[in-house]
Amino acid sequence: MRIIPAIDIIEGKCVRLTKGDYDTKKIYNENPLEVAKEFEASGIEYLHLVDLDGAKAKHIVNYKVLEQIASKTNLKIDFGGGLKSNEDLNIAFNCGARQITGGSIAVSDRETFEGWLSKYGPQKIILGADSNEGKIAINGWQDNSKEEVVTFIKDYQRKHIQYVICTDISKDGMLEGPSLDLYKTIITSCSSKSGAQSIKLIASGGVSGIKDLESLAAIGCEGVIIGKAIYENRISLKELEQFI
Repeated sequence: MRIIPAIDIIEGKCVRLTKGDYDTKKIYNENPLEVAKEFEASGIEYLHLVDLDGAKAKHIVNYKVLEQIASKTNLKIDFGGGLKSNEDLNIAFNCGARQITGGSIAVSDRETFEGWLSKYGPQKIILGADSNEGKIAINGWQDNSKEEVVTFIKDYQRKHIQYVICTDISKDGMLEGPSLDLYKTIITSCSSKSGAQSIKLIASGGVSGIKDLESLAAIGCEGVIIGKAIYENRISLKELEQFI
């Protein structure tokens, strides 16, 4: 299972929110590159970089941070937050993103998102399926859609999506453990028995310690995104190095 630390950006700084609430913002480092270099030095290869300003503004904002980290580390970055147009996508890839994550756009403008999938291929495009009480949440988690999470993922699976990041918003930043039942349901429902290629599910939200990583690996998650557990020293970079 891939270990993917998260760096969330507001005004160019490394922050964390709780349950996606911008009013709970806590700044952990004013220099995201410094944080990224620490991850890389611990043997980590991947980074989940989220433009929280972009998610609110509905267009890419913190692309300079992406460019800086991509040019000064070898981390394989997936980038998300506010990507709504072809221009946003071009900026993200030109600034060094290996993959991009589209969440709200996959709900509100399927034609554009499917166009990206067709143009760049399923290795480059990740489906963001953020869950709030079983429904897909959009616009930086400010709004709920009527889309059921599993139905939403299965629909895109038929359109050849491979990578899916699923965050249970109720767990995000709470350090109370991930939504194992939700992830089990998704993995079972979207297995290759359904007639399409199995998805690669990346779990996000709630990770509180190494035991959570073992549990997620055991149920078949392809990757896990870890945020606050690292910043609050619930999981050390040394422990992650040993896990990898």
